[in-house]
Amino acid sequence: MSQIFGRGANTAARIALPSLVIVPVLILATLIFFRWTDYVTGEDRIVDQPVAFSHRHHTSEVGIDCRYCHTSVTEEASAGLPPTKTCMTCHSRLWSEEEMLQPIRTSWVTGERLRWNRVHDLPDHVYFNHSTHVTNGVACTQCHGPVGDMRLIGQEAPLTMGWCLDCHRDPGPNLSPPEEIFAPMPTRRAKIDAAAIHALLRDYDIEAGNLTDCTTCHR
Repeated sequence: MSQIFGRGANTAARIALPSLVIVPVLILATLIFFRWTDYVTGEDRIVDQPVAFSHRHHTSEVGIDCRYCHTSVTEEASAGLPPTKTCMTCHSRLWSEEEMLQPIRTSWVTGERLRWNRVHDLPDHVYFNHSTHVTNGVACTQCHGPVGDMRLIGQEAPLTMGWCLDCHRDPGPNLSPPEEIFAPMPTRRAKIDAAAIHALLRDYDIEAGNLTDCTTCHR
């Protein structure tokens, strides 16, 4: 009776059977790794805008406070984007003929608002409130990075759930005193001691145990 399988069948089986395990594991590992890459999280990504707005120039060089443009940051969930009127407060007189500012002048004449493109885009199932953070010791640069050194704004942090939880589990070292909340650059200081951390937690009345409740961010 002739053999059903050839002489190389055993060798082929020895190679194929482990592959049935190894290949799916490699695919799964690749997918998991890809999930945390900058391509997915958007970290270090620069988003094109209708006007090349330089935060570095306006905050660090000119000295404009964050709240001048982001007027609702201390009171509402959204920090808010400036209407064209805010831009024209200065640019009706300064750089009024500059070509790069033409979209602002067009918006002012037509009454059609500028359509800024979102840089920090959280999933719909995530609730984030700017006012809650800035009024409780979280500086703008804690999440947005050194805005005062950014000619074009980009996403500095991964904004993943794990990244948020790192701070929520141990908020103390990430807190800033009120006078540093809206600084355009992170404050350089020596390591904060335990007493200073405790004082900030007390002053802001923060109970860290509640910050990791699911309903804090998912409502």
